[in-house]
Amino acid sequence: MTMDPQKTNSAPEAKAAFMSRSTTFGPATDLSASRAMWGLGVMTVLGTLAIVMPYMLTGFAAVTASFLIALIFFGAAGTVWWKLSHSRSGFLQEKLLREAFHSVLTPQLITDNAGHLLLANRAFRGWIDLGKQNAELALASRFSASPTVATEFQQVKTQLQKGQPGIAELPVVRGGKIVEWRRIVARPIEGFPNYYHWRFEDISERRRMEKAMRDEQNKLFDFMDHAPVGIYSVDQHGRFRFINRTLAEWLQTVPEELVRGDMRLHDILGEVPKGVVAHAIAPGAHGELRGEVILRRRDGSLFPVAITQTVVPGEDGKTLRTRSVVRDLSPEREWQQALSVSEYRFQRLFAEAPIGILLLDSSYNVMECNHAFEAILRRPHGSIVGTGMADLLTPRDRTTTMERLAEVLAGSDLSKPLEVFMAGGREIICQIFVKRFGLVSDPKAPASHQGLMLYFIDATEQKRLEIQFAQSQKMQAIGQLAGGVAHDFNNLLTAMIGFCDLLLQRHKPGDQSFNDIMQIKQNGNRAANLVRQLLAFSRQQTLQPKVLNLVDILSELTNLLRRLIGAQIQLDMVHGRDVGVVKVDQGQFEQVIINLVVNARDAMPKGGSVAIRTTSLKQERPVMRGQDEMPPGAYVSIEVTDTGGGIPKDIMQRIFEPFFSTKEVGSGTGLGLSTVYGIVRQTGGFIDVKSEVGKGSTFTVYLPVHKENGKSAAETKPEPVAEDKPGPDLTGVGTILLVEDEDAVRVFSARALRNKGYHVIEARSGEEALAVLDREGGDKIDLTVTDVVMPQMDGPTLYKHIREKWPNMKVVFVSGYTEDRLREQFTSGEVIYFLPKPFTLKQLAGKVKEVLGETP
Repeated sequence: MTMDPQKTNSAPEAKAAFMSRSTTFGPATDLSASRAMWGLGVMTVLGTLAIVMPYMLTGFAAVTASFLIALIFFGAAGTVWWKLSHSRSGFLQEKLLREAFHSVLTPQLITDNAGHLLLANRAFRGWIDLGKQNAELALASRFSASPTVATEFQQVKTQLQKGQPGIAELPVVRGGKIVEWRRIVARPIEGFPNYYHWRFEDISERRRMEKAMRDEQNKLFDFMDHAPVGIYSVDQHGRFRFINRTLAEWLQTVPEELVRGDMRLHDILGEVPKGVVAHAIAPGAHGELRGEVILRRRDGSLFPVAITQTVVPGEDGKTLRTRSVVRDLSPEREWQQALSVSEYRFQRLFAEAPIGILLLDSSYNVMECNHAFEAILRRPHGSIVGTGMADLLTPRDRTTTMERLAEVLAGSDLSKPLEVFMAGGREIICQIFVKRFGLVSDPKAPASHQGLMLYFIDATEQKRLEIQFAQSQKMQAIGQLAGGVAHDFNNLLTAMIGFCDLLLQRHKPGDQSFNDIMQIKQNGNRAANLVRQLLAFSRQQTLQPKVLNLVDILSELTNLLRRLIGAQIQLDMVHGRDVGVVKVDQGQFEQVIINLVVNARDAMPKGGSVAIRTTSLKQERPVMRGQDEMPPGAYVSIEVTDTGGGIPKDIMQRIFEPFFSTKEVGSGTGLGLSTVYGIVRQTGGFIDVKSEVGKGSTFTVYLPVHKENGKSAAETKPEPVAEDKPGPDLTGVGTILLVEDEDAVRVFSARALRNKGYHVIEARSGEEALAVLDREGGDKIDLTVTDVVMPQMDGPTLYKHIREKWPNMKVVFVSGYTEDRLREQFTSGEVIYFLPKPFTLKQLAGKVKEVLGETP
């Protein structure tokens, strides 16, 4: 605040100057009264002395002088007394005004133009403790919450300097929060230039009320602006006076554009009715109007709305305005369309559902059914609707099923679906899921208004497949058991046959023990054949397939087959044209044909005929052959038909089980057909059986046609070395590591190889073999012969460890399982040498010399 230096005084001087000029109230009045009383007393004493002096002095002049002096003093005393009496009345008024000033609850003060405090009431001193501060500086500090507040306070002081009152409403801030609001009213004091009266009214409650009212107004405005319906008002010319944001967004615009622009009500109508006034949406739009119209968006698209509108006079009584509420009908129309589509879809879903659906009323009569249910029963729609549910069930399930349906209708739920046999011309097994539903919309309707919804799944085929799968699982389990047993037998037979070979080296023909040893070996070989049958069934035998023409193989077998079946049975062979070649193990295929023919012979003890037919078959789609699915492709079929008594239906599912036989005890092993099944499946073929009791049976074998790809049969593997065929010299030299967990097999193999001149190091396990290699040095070992199946570290794992340190070492695997099963564990194209168990001394020595003789 700018001040004139000539007019600026100190605070005490300014206060004294103000008091000297004040005749109304203040501390100056009390001082004048006391001085007047003192002067009155002095004048009275002097007047009394003036009266007494004539008696004390002589002379006329002295008496006259004394008399005049007394008159003067008594006159002065009278004057003082008069003033004193009037001064006491003004003093009382001043005291009342001063007390009233101090008693006002609103803080007030008086300052000079320098901002010095001249007078402040108690409310102000309770509001601000000035101490020795400049009053205006203290006030400026109080109202300095922000630059804006400080500027407004400065404007109030500027107004006072101009001689004009200043008014402002400013916040008081403490701790960063507004604690109160004050209305500042500052006015110059009339008759006292450069002196100002300040008043600070507490308007905090008023401000809170105003804020609350603004908040409520904002909420109301926000509610109207964002209401779920559109709201607008137009005048009699159709100009928009108000439109909420909701309607503006529907129209793809903003409220300001409609209110301030030139757009009229009819501009947003999709079609304007003829003869309608500018503010109306339909003819006769006076008072309240309800109707549906089409509105146009900014992009030209249309949408339906329902408008409720009232027309009221304007404030001047001459104009009109509307109050209009708009409801968008698009969602409702979409819901209606969706409902219609949903109803159509439900009807289609019900009619075209892949499972049968049946609706029953409370009397268990059929109300409706879908196409799938008609297909299950193979009955037309008209013959099902209206029929009682009990009539659709077989007698065996009728009572139980109807009881369960009654329980569901009464309110209970089924824990699992019902499985029932349906009435019809064939065996129909269905799983039924049952749910209760209301025939009316009221969920609390009585049972008479309830119905049942039944879902039918045709389980006939599933049950058949379950039986087949169970049979397949059993066959697989038996096959795994047979394979395991065969593996153990191979170890035993390897030792038996091997030790026989060792004995035969010391007991030549003519020796009295030679015949005994040969008898043991022959029985061992018979046992080996039995093991091969087990492996054939379990599909774990080692096959040596060749590309063969089955017609030629069957022609070569004709004489053997005739001798097997005898003279009472006629054998016929019929070959089709262009029968393709197949890739099979010749010995195993011959075993299949022999087993089937012998089985046919046993089915005709009194004689009959056996026919073997070969044909080409082109399968266009997958088809079930027995328990297996045969994929599309080209096949060669071999049919073996007999005229025996046929196979009863109850044992048809068990004919391929190992050890299952209908022959007398001791007449067969029960492995004939199971061996056939195993060989055919391992070869990649399929087998099917058709039989009729009293008429005979037909076994059909399907083998896939081999695709030559321009190669001849020379690519097939060589046949195993025959035991009785004289071979080359099997002696050799080298160090061989023999790894075998079976002691008997290991002892025989070690002796056999040592007899042929090899240095043999034995190991009982894969871990021990690795230790031997580390100890002896892998580079000094020429060949490792290892079993495949061993506890802990098996043969393939040992091979991988050997390849890591000695990649050039050759390894021969021996196993009672197939070579294919071994190769499944190698994916890097390694060269695998394999010798199947049981093997003879010659086969072992020959394999070792063959591998050692190969160049890496």
